[in-house]
Amino acid sequence: MGIECSDIVATPRAEVFAWFARRGAFTRLAPPWQPVTLLAEADSLATGRAVLGLPGGLRWVAAHDPEQYRPPERFADAVATDGPASWPVSRLPWRHIHEFAEVDDVHTRVIDRVRTPIPESALRPMFDYRYRQLTNDLAAHRRAAESGWQSATIAMTGASGLVGSALSAFLSTGGHRVVRLVRHSPRHPDERQWDPAAPAADLLADIDAVVHLAGASIAGRFTTTHRRAIADSRIEPTRRLAELAVTAGVDTFVSASAIGYYGYDRGDQKLTENSERGDGFLAEVVEQWEDACEPAAVGGVRVVRVRTGIVQSPSGGTLRLLRPLFSAGLGGRIGDGRQWLSWIGIDDLVDIYHRALWDDTLRGPVNAVAPQPVRNSEYTRVLARVLHRPALLPVPSFGPAVLLGKQGARELAEASQRVTPTQLVKAGHTFRTEDLEQTLRHLLGRTGN
Repeated sequence: MGIECSDIVATPRAEVFAWFARRGAFTRLAPPWQPVTLLAEADSLATGRAVLGLPGGLRWVAAHDPEQYRPPERFADAVATDGPASWPVSRLPWRHIHEFAEVDDVHTRVIDRVRTPIPESALRPMFDYRYRQLTNDLAAHRRAAESGWQSATIAMTGASGLVGSALSAFLSTGGHRVVRLVRHSPRHPDERQWDPAAPAADLLADIDAVVHLAGASIAGRFTTTHRRAIADSRIEPTRRLAELAVTAGVDTFVSASAIGYYGYDRGDQKLTENSERGDGFLAEVVEQWEDACEPAAVGGVRVVRVRTGIVQSPSGGTLRLLRPLFSAGLGGRIGDGRQWLSWIGIDDLVDIYHRALWDDTLRGPVNAVAPQPVRNSEYTRVLARVLHRPALLPVPSFGPAVLLGKQGARELAEASQRVTPTQLVKAGHTFRTEDLEQTLRHLLGRTGN
């Protein structure tokens, strides 16, 4: 049994093949709704082996076939083992031939031929997802290249997190070098040990730009210890890194921030980057977090503060928590559901960080949210519709307080912020998916009705 899928992308064949050959390609193409984890990435399309983690502790080792390696026309891989011990390929046969046909000088047909007993109906959403990802990623890199942005070396903190893993893979497939700043001893050539309290003087040597994503998780009960961890992991480490960026001659410093800056409840007010800071613990922390970037700005480094909305990804964040509840028919609005939810799809967030790196017109705060915020009640209806489940069980206001405490519930679960991406719209930024339902269908593999 087999399946054949194809699509045309507006990129020359040699560039498409080169994209697949770079680190990060598997991460960018792996559907986030599937329970598969990349344990080791193949280092070669000719002879490399990728190791994937499956539920139950099983492993799937896919080996590339040197006899099928014909750049830029094709490469192939097949299952070698599955589980702690070797399994015959016949137990779960999978042979995947990737072909690239030249349509003309600027268009390539990407063809996937797979031999497997897995039904086509189960595989088709995966390939549809892959083609959308490939098309949009290549288009984003093309826009950056047209602006004059060349191959860069980017230092990144928080590279293993939800945003960092997606962004580092995206940048790597685009031909950029990502240097991961890690707390442990370096295990790879592209890792450097980073002490947030006292970064080494040469930490940013030969670095063009910094993307600073690290920080303790905000989710949780707002105890004194938790609040201290949130603040201490952001403010001083950011200040020290910003100071070092100046002495190292870094061109661009992009720091994570959050729409928590605007406070936990601003009613129906449309909030732009020029809106005043709101009330609450998170608003105070975010203001100090952003102020910690100031040494870099004063020193002549272009600084962008990415005020991120509620990130949509089944791999993390609120959607990861809500998906199983809604899938079981246990989802519902919070309270009266009138709270504004300013959301952003994970891939659009990656594009925004990418733009912050190459667009010299962007400086200061940038709202990383989709152009169309929704109320909590609408988000609930859309997610339930995408998952084909009812949403009949509203969560009473005291519910989040049981898990998060009164302050945590007020500033996280019940927060209401109607934020607009004013700076991005002004810059003519192109969003992959402005519509919430379209975004959720893409991320959850539910593109049908």
